[in-house]
Formats: sequence, structure tokens, C-alpha cells
Amino acid sequence: MSLKDLKDVTYYDLNNEINIPKDDKIQLNKDKEALEAFIKENVEPNLKKFGSLKEKFDFLIDNDYLEEEFINKYDFSFIEKIYDYLESQNFKFKSFMAAYKFYAQYALKTDDGNYYLEQFIDRVAINALYFADGDEELAMNLADEIVHQRYQPATPSFLNAGRKRRGEFVSCFLIQPTDDMNTIGRTINSALQLSRIGGGVGINLSNLRAAGDPIKHIEGAASGVVPVMKLLEDSFSYSNQLGQRQGAGAVYLNVFHPDIISFLSAKKENADEKIRVKTLSLAVTVPDKFYELAQNDDEMYLFSPYDVERIYGVPFSYVDITKEYDNMVANDEIKKTKINARELETEISKLQQESGYPYIINIDTVNKENPIDGKIVMSNLCSEIMQVQEPSTVDNEQHYEKLGTDVSCNLGSTNIVNLMASPDFGKSVDAMVRALTFVTDHSDINVVPSIQRGNALSHSIGLGGMGLHSFLAKNQIEYGSDEAIEFTGVYFMLLNYWTLVASNKIAAERNETFHNFDKSKYADGSYFDRYTTEDWGPKSDRVKELFDGIFVPDQSDWEELKQAVMKDGLYHQNRMAVAPNGSISYINDSTASLHPIISRIEERYESKTGKIYYPAPYLSNETLKYYKSAYDIDMRKVIDTYAAAQKHVDQSMSLTLFMRSTIPEGLYEWKNGRTDKMTTRDLTILRNYAHAKGIKSLYYVRTYTDDNQEVGVNECESCSI
Repeated sequence: MSLKDLKDVTYYDLNNEINIPKDDKIQLNKDKEALEAFIKENVEPNLKKFGSLKEKFDFLIDNDYLEEEFINKYDFSFIEKIYDYLESQNFKFKSFMAAYKFYAQYALKTDDGNYYLEQFIDRVAINALYFADGDEELAMNLADEIVHQRYQPATPSFLNAGRKRRGEFVSCFLIQPTDDMNTIGRTINSALQLSRIGGGVGINLSNLRAAGDPIKHIEGAASGVVPVMKLLEDSFSYSNQLGQRQGAGAVYLNVFHPDIISFLSAKKENADEKIRVKTLSLAVTVPDKFYELAQNDDEMYLFSPYDVERIYGVPFSYVDITKEYDNMVANDEIKKTKINARELETEISKLQQESGYPYIINIDTVNKENPIDGKIVMSNLCSEIMQVQEPSTVDNEQHYEKLGTDVSCNLGSTNIVNLMASPDFGKSVDAMVRALTFVTDHSDINVVPSIQRGNALSHSIGLGGMGLHSFLAKNQIEYGSDEAIEFTGVYFMLLNYWTLVASNKIAAERNETFHNFDKSKYADGSYFDRYTTEDWGPKSDRVKELFDGIFVPDQSDWEELKQAVMKDGLYHQNRMAVAPNGSISYINDSTASLHPIISRIEERYESKTGKIYYPAPYLSNETLKYYKSAYDIDMRKVIDTYAAAQKHVDQSMSLTLFMRSTIPEGLYEWKNGRTDKMTTRDLTILRNYAHAKGIKSLYYVRTYTDDNQEVGVNECESCSI
């Protein structure tokens, strides 16, 4: 029997019985039965067998399945030792979905697709050996972290590590054109190249002149950003990795750009085909001034990027609009158009209701919290990456006159349930940071020199978290409660502390820091002031109990770290980001990211197999009431949860809002006496609440409609850890 000839299997039917109550109870035991049947009927008969581990590695190398170079960095006796350790840990998947996802998407198979060449511990061993780069102690530490699922490398890293024929390890990219045809052309080429090698691409269009702005030396006017959006969408559709996946891109525009209305209109269902973008994600960068104008129901001015750059000498994105707004309004040399701020706010809400877009980036919040010299002007395809960029200029031959810096994302995630059970929290995080450091050190995207340079200078990584809801439910804590929010804050404070410790150690070991470290708030120590003057440890008895046995730094520990960082620096410009982590959270038997579950028994439609049911991790009679659907939770609780983490996360987090077309009674007090249907007002209130709470970015708005459909669902596999 081979994988192409599977007959009379029972696991799909067993899994589907989870959705059929018996005696008014969920048949959770059917998932365990489906898992056992899957291993017995699918995996074991189709796993290629070898006489020894050496024979197996020789086969994988000789047949171009694995790279030889990283294996040769170790004595083979050590590889046998790491395998002995991994086998002794007796790893078992906890759900049918976890095993199914791993073997369907991650396990190495023979070229004819007939047999598996890997089990889970094989992929763990290869990841550990590859990312440790010959360091036996680190390899053993990484094997320990990954097999116990405390650490999960991002999908591109976990999937591609060690493979001879592979894609890149990085998850996604951020690039920006400036206001001329040469950089626009270079950006389209970059989008083609980056989409080809893997990962989603975020592109900032705010610097481009608006429709109607003048073009030098030509009697005519610019066409604005929408035609560029169409060119980019076609580029992503074309460069789709040989049809393996849809090319994915997100475009960013400042809310004060004159094309903002046409930008938003391009995503509407009824938009003219000439301007409609179907697959491109839309995102809006929103300065504080917009919230102020909308709150006061004032008129707002949209400013010509061409004139603004001419007057200020920097591209439009690099001007502080909140600070300069009144000066720009008063400046007759800047062309401007006037619209009503609240009407634009409503248009944004209407589109979010219809499509889930646009993402919202509170750009002033982002830059106020940014400890790095420079300006952040955009985010990525999933809205969690926030790094400084410098614009490039390109000559007529498409060469860089000035090579700026753009961004690649090197992601990984902690599994909150399992890291909280780590014998040594700090040691675990150190291993994770070092694995991610390998990815940034060995990433060399030379097809886009600005990405290559940005990565080489910043050494940035993004360590995040998944499984918050499963941790809370397992410990019988209600999502969004005071205790849950307090726990979230302490957990991410710890993650911040230990990533700083690890980055500082690496800087001292290598005698190297990220570019412009000396101009950062880390170098002058000011970043640490809030930690050295305030106690961020647990306050309530319940949260103290959760952290019992785990070292929690106090002000003196932070002061010691501050002195070490001021002395030896940090290797990584950025360290943390919370991605949406979709499919790989199933392998971890974890709820995704920091948001609540969608349903206690999730229904997933898998191509070629149909529906698969996934019970929430640790679901039982005891935890049942703690697993409330995101669609039935006040989104302010979700915002408060993310805000508690955001205080300690130097980049951002993919925060999805979950709404119902018909709002459950009593969920939002402002609905009382009004319609129970979701309105644009609801979304406007929540966006303003998020802004007031210090949230840097809002990802999708997902709406569950009255006919049981979801609007705004388009899971990004690039950043989904």
C-alpha cells in the first residue's frame, strides 16, 4: 500500500463522529480513536523503513532529500545521541488534526509521493541540527524545546530546514517605492521576486503622488495609486511558486493621502473591474490627528504627496502629519482636498463590514513606542511586523543610487501552555532566540538588495506566542478576566526580559550590535526606565500561583540588565512579534495566537478530504465553560488582552476582531435600545477603543453572518508561524 492507494480507512469517519453528540455529550473519545486509526492505517504502513539511522541519512543525502553540509558539522555519534534522546521523550500527537496536518503538510515524502520519509521527531532533529549550526549543546537544547513543543519555528523554517530542495526560511517582506517611475518599476520586480521565493509582501504606497498630481516634463497628470495596485496584484498572481500557492500581497496607504477613497473603493464587491483588486490585502496607516478630527466631526484635509515631499524634502510617509497638520493646511504651496473625517471613518467601517479590510496601523502609537533610531512607516501582510525603513532611490538603469533598508520577517512562536511548564524559562527562550538568529544570519535575499541590506544591518527576529486561550481554559480562567489580562502582561514581560538577555549575550559573544544601536533608547538606558521604576510582576494570588517556581525579574534585575545592555549592546534590532499562527497551531495542539477560539469543535474544510473536526485543546467537562467563542466575547476584552501584551512587545501583534451580523443581547452597552444588527458605528467604536488602549495594529475584521458564513477570512500562511 502507498499514500496514493489508501482504501478502507476509518479515521475520517471516526473524526466526523465528534460532531455527532451522544447522550447530549461531545464524543471527544472519537478524536483519540481517529488519531490511533490514522497512525495505524496511514502512517505506519507508508513509512519508509531503514536498517539503521546511518542508512537512513545516507539515503536522504544520496537522493537529494537533505543537505549534506549541516550533517557533516556533527560527529554521527552525536546525531545518534540526539535521536536516542528524542525517542526517549515518547512524543505523541494529542489530536487527529495535529497528526493529519503534520503528515499532510510538513513531513518529507518520497519524490513519487508514495511514502513518508519523516516522523515528527525526524523533523525536530533536522530543525535542531540545522539551526544549531554545529553547536552540539544548542542542538540538544533546541531538540528539547521543539519536541516538548515549547518552541515552534515559523512554517517556512520548520518545513524547509535541512532540505536539499527548499524554499526560504523567512516568512514575509516589507518594501516601499518612492515617488518616481524607477522605484515603482523596481518595486514591481521586487514583488515578483519575493513572491517567487516565498512569503507574503507588504508594500507602502503612501509616498506615490496622487491622481491628478503633476508629472515633471510632461503635459499631464499622475494616475494615482490604484493602477499600481492593479500591477502589483497581477504580479502576485503571476509569481505564485508554480501554482503551489496564490501570491500574497498587502498595500498600505496613509489616511491623509488624496487617493484614500479610491484606494478603499478598489476592494468593494461592486467596484468596476478596471479598478477592483480581488486578492490584494488593503491596510491604512492612521495618524492620531485623524482620530481627533473624526471625534470632533471636523473636516479633514488630504495632502498632495508630491507637494509635501517638495516642501519637506522627505517622502510623504516620513512627515509627522499629526505634528505638521496645521502647518500643512496653512501652506498654500501644498495642494489639498477637503473631506469630512467622520464620513471617511464610516467608509472604513463599511468596507470592514463587507470584506474584513482594511487593516489599521496606528502609526503614531507605533513610533512613540519605537526605541530604534528612524521611522516606522508600514507593516507586513499580517500586521505584526514594525521595523524602521529607509527609502531607496533608483536611477534610469534601475540601479540603486541610494540603497535604503527594507524588511524580512524571521518568525517563531512560544507555546504558552508548554513554556509555562518549562524547567527553565530563560534557558528555553535563549535557545529560541539563537535558532531565530541563525535564520536572520543566513538569510541573504540578494534579488532585492534593500531587503538584503536591511536584514544584514538589523539582525531582526520576531518571537511571539500561541495558545493563550488554551492556557487560560486549562487553568479554568475566563478569557478577558482581570486575572487573564494580568497573566498575559506578566508572560510577555518575561518574554521581553529573556529575549533581551539572550540578545545581549549574543552581542557580547560576537562583539557586535545591530546597526545604529548607539542611537537607540536601549543604548542610553531610557528604554528600561519603566521596568526599573515599577514592579511588573504578578499581583493577584491566582496569577502568583501560576508563576510559582518561575523566576520573575524585579526592578533590581532590570537595572542589572540595563547596565549589561548599555555596556555590550543588543544583537537584534527587533526581537518580538505575535503572528496569527494558523495551521501550525494545530500541530502544537494549541489555540492560535492570543485570540479566543472560534468554536469548541472547529470545523475545517481540507481539500481532497472534506471536513475535519478539531476539538479545542484540553476540552473537557471542567474546561467547557471557559471556552466561549470569539464571536460571543466583547471585543474590548480581546483588545485589553492584546494591550497587556503590547506593553512589552517591541513590534506588534495580529489582532483580529470577531463580530456577528446579529450582536448577542447585552454584549455592548451602546446597542441597548438600538438595532441588534452590526453597524459601522460598532466597528468605529472598537477601533477608537483600540487606539485609546495603545494597540498598534488591527488585522482582519471577521464577521459571522446570520446564514453561518464568515466574511473577512483569508488566513495568511506566510506568517501563520
